Amino acid sequence: MRGLASQIVTIVINSYGVDEFLKRLADTFWFQSLGCCLGYDWHSSGVTTVVTSVLKSVIEPNHHGLAVAGGKGRYSRKAPNEIEKMGEIFSWSEEKIASMKYASRMSAKVDNSAIQAGFPLYHHTLFASEKGEWAVIQQGMCSEKRTARRYHWHSARVDSYVNEPHNSIVCDIVRESVLNMTAKESEECRKSSIDLVNDGPRRLKRLFNSLRPDEQSSLDNWLPIKYWGRSYRSLSMPWNVNWKALEQVYENQPLNYEEFLSFKGVGPATVKGLAHVSEIVHGRGPSWNDPVKFSFAYGGKDNVPHPVDRQAMDESIEFLKEAIEEAEIGREEKLKAFHRLGKLTL
Repeated sequence: MRGLASQIVTIVINSYGVDEFLKRLADTFWFQSLGCCLGYDWHSSGVTTVVTSVLKSVIEPNHHGLAVAGGKGRYSRKAPNEIEKMGEIFSWSEEKIASMKYASRMSAKVDNSAIQAGFPLYHHTLFASEKGEWAVIQQGMCSEKRTARRYHWHSARVDSYVNEPHNSIVCDIVRESVLNMTAKESEECRKSSIDLVNDGPRRLKRLFNSLRPDEQSSLDNWLPIKYWGRSYRSLSMPWNVNWKALEQVYENQPLNYEEFLSFKGVGPATVKGLAHVSEIVHGRGPSWNDPVKFSFAYGGKDNVPHPVDRQAMDESIEFLKEAIEEAEIGREEKLKAFHRLGKLTL
């Protein structure tokens, strides 16, 4: 895998440039095709962790003009220190290093807190060019069903970290109810959440507790899951809101939702609690639609969430075939790689 990956990385960067390689990494189809080409099954969650690990081991900053930070589990937490090392290699300014650390931290914060689909992150990898362009590939796992969800980011697309920032999101499950504070439909809820935070934690705590009285039962206990053809979502107020973090946020008076989300201690429970208060008290609800933009299990004949983009898949395969053809590897290795890619076209 390392030998072939090294050849493909070098050929793509030499032929099309570093920015194009980052763009390809943020492309669901290309990344999945690359994983198959290197020898991984298309439906395995290990594609993400293994392929990014292989790329990290073969990418040479001084040779490719590209560097990689992060990884699986405890390696993901090393990203800030590795970004510091990137800065030394590429002679970045302190401002650029801080900007890259922010991109790493906020992309993870968004997919762990602003989007709540039951897939907490366990893998985070950032690819950065010498110029400062970047791509993030990260993955969460639903421990109950052992199902993964992968998130792709590309700096060229990110105008805002909290408003439709993703290149694509991949999963084999589409859920009926997912808190998505990054959706355009959540804009008013984001604004209302900031108003609530800036009013002070005392009033917010009173509102919060009024929606979660200990002595009362909820209508959800009697309401059927489907009533008159509509699906109903349970109002599940979190118990572990970080009030100390909200006090700190209040003291700093954030100007927007991105600034609010960036505060240390603002996590999934706090985000969800504010979204519920905003919806019930002010009538400004968030989007509860799953933001998955492509699902391998559901993206086929039933067109949910939308049909497989066969043209994009074919273009990815042809692109990789050209790279394999030019690779300086043995005939047997080339034939095996072509064979693995060929399975994707069936």
